[in-house]
Amino acid sequence: MKLEFLGAAHEVTGSCHYVQMGQVNLLVDCGMEQGADLYENQEIPVNTAEIDYILITHAHIDHSGLLPLLYSHGFRGKVYATRATVELCNIMLKDSAHIQMFEAEWKNRKAKRAGKPLVEPMYTMEDAEGVLEHFIPCEYGEIINICPEVTIRFTDAGHLLGSASIEIWGTEDGKQVKLAFSGDIGHGNKPLIRNPQYLREADYVIMESTYGDRLHQEPPDYAVELAKVCQETFARGGNLVIPAFSVGRTQEMLYFFRKIKSEGLLPEFPDFEVYIDSPLAVEATSIFHKNVRECFDKEALELVRKGKNPIKFPGLKVAVTSDQSRMINFIEKPIVIISASGMCEAGRIRHHLKHNLWRKDSTILFVGYQVPGTLGNLLLNGAKEVRLFGESIEVCAQIKNLAGISGHADQQHLLEWVKAFGETPKRVFVVHGEDTVCDTFAALVEKETKIPASAPYSGDVYDLETNVCIAQGSRVRVAPKKKDGRVVSNVFARLLAAGERLLSVIRRLEGRPNKELGKFADQINSLCDKWDD
Repeated sequence: MKLEFLGAAHEVTGSCHYVQMGQVNLLVDCGMEQGADLYENQEIPVNTAEIDYILITHAHIDHSGLLPLLYSHGFRGKVYATRATVELCNIMLKDSAHIQMFEAEWKNRKAKRAGKPLVEPMYTMEDAEGVLEHFIPCEYGEIINICPEVTIRFTDAGHLLGSASIEIWGTEDGKQVKLAFSGDIGHGNKPLIRNPQYLREADYVIMESTYGDRLHQEPPDYAVELAKVCQETFARGGNLVIPAFSVGRTQEMLYFFRKIKSEGLLPEFPDFEVYIDSPLAVEATSIFHKNVRECFDKEALELVRKGKNPIKFPGLKVAVTSDQSRMINFIEKPIVIISASGMCEAGRIRHHLKHNLWRKDSTILFVGYQVPGTLGNLLLNGAKEVRLFGESIEVCAQIKNLAGISGHADQQHLLEWVKAFGETPKRVFVVHGEDTVCDTFAALVEKETKIPASAPYSGDVYDLETNVCIAQGSRVRVAPKKKDGRVVSNVFARLLAAGERLLSVIRRLEGRPNKELGKFADQINSLCDKWDD
C-alpha cells in the first residue's frame, strides 16, 4: 500500500494524491494549478488508462479541473463525489472547457497575425462531457464498497456546497489501513451551508493548511461591512466590483445583499442593483436551491421554511449572454457587479476590471483567498498598473478586502479538526498550504497532538504498512516563469496517451478466445500499416 503526493504539496492549488492498494490505482482529487508554480508537480505514476477510481472532495477547479484532461489521455474509470459536487462539476468542468477553447481561439487569432505556431486547448468540451459520464453521486455518511479492496465514506467538510472529507478503508494481503483526507475545511458559521463535521479515527490523516499560520479576526457582521463599502462607493458615484468564485462565494454575497435590502442597512441607496455577470454563477445558484435539505444550515433552512429565498432580493439582475455582460459597463448609475473568476485570472471579471480600475470613484472588493502570482493577489498587494487584453491599465480605484470572510478554517479550527482524531493516527500529512506554512503547521500539529506530522513534497511516496517515506520528490524550487495561460499544445500527448490506453486494453484481454485476439491484432496491424508510409 502506497501513498504518493502529486499536487498541492508545499503549494495551495492543484490538489492530487495517488493511492495504490494492491492492484487498485486511485486518485483523491485531480485539480488544476492556479498562479505561479513553486515546485514541479510529479506525473501520475501509472498509465492514465490504468487509474481505476478518482474521489473528489469538492467541485472547485483546483480540486477537479484536470479531470477532462485525464479523460482525453485515456481515463475511463469511475469518479465518486457527493451528489451536490457531481451537479456542480457538471457546470464547472464544462465552463472550464469553454474557457480553454475560448483562450485557444483568442491566442490563435493573434498567432496567425504574427506567423506563430497555433496552440490547442488543454481539453475540449467533448472531454468534459466525456468524463462527466463517469461520475457516481454519493450521499453524506454512506459507506460505499467501490471494490473488494476499497471502501469509502464522504463527510461534510463545510467549505462549499457538497464539499467533503473522505475516509478510505484499504485492504491489501489481508491488512487494512484507513486514510482520512480532509479536503478543504470550512471555518464554520458560514452563511447557507453547514459547519464542518469531525472525523474520529484514521491510521493516516492528509489535511489542508491554507490558513495554518494565521487566525481569522472575530467575524464582523458582513452585511453591515458590505453596506458600508457600498455607501462609500455609491456616494462617490462609482461601481462596486466584486471578483468572486461563481460557486460558493457568489451565493454568500447574495445572502448578505439580501440582508442589506431586507434590514434597510443602506437607506441612502435603497434601490441599488446587483448584477451577477457569470452564466456559471447563475447555474450554480439554481443548484444551491436544489440541495437545500442536504447542505443548508439551520438559519438558511428557517428562511426557506418561511417562504423566503435566502439569496434573492429586489434589484438582483443576471447577465448570461455576452451582450448582456457588455451592456453592464454602459449603465450610468452606481451598481454592484459580481463576476468571476475570483482571482481575476480569467472570465468576465477582467472586462469589468478594465472598465473600472482606472476610475477613482470605483471600488474593487476582494472576498476570498488570492493565490500568489494571480492578478487578484497583485492588486491586493498594491499594484499601480496592470495589463489587461494587451493594454496597460492604471490602478486608480479603491482596492479593498473584506477581512475575515473565507471558505477555509484558520489555524485554531484546523487544530480542532485534527485533535478530534485523538492519538489514533500514525502520521498527519500537511498539504494545500503555502511553502513555509506547510512546514510550520506540521510542526505545530506534532507539538499539539504528539502525532508525527510531515509536510510532503510532490513526488514523496510513503509505504502505508511501515509508515516510511520510500521515495523523495524534488525539493528544488522552479525558477519563476510566465505560464502560457491554460493553453498548451498537447495533440501529440493525446496520441501517446491513446497508445498507452491501447496497451492497457491489450493486457486485460489475456485469456480471451484466440479468434477474438487474432481479429483485434489484425485490426491494430491494419491501422499501423496505414500510418507506416
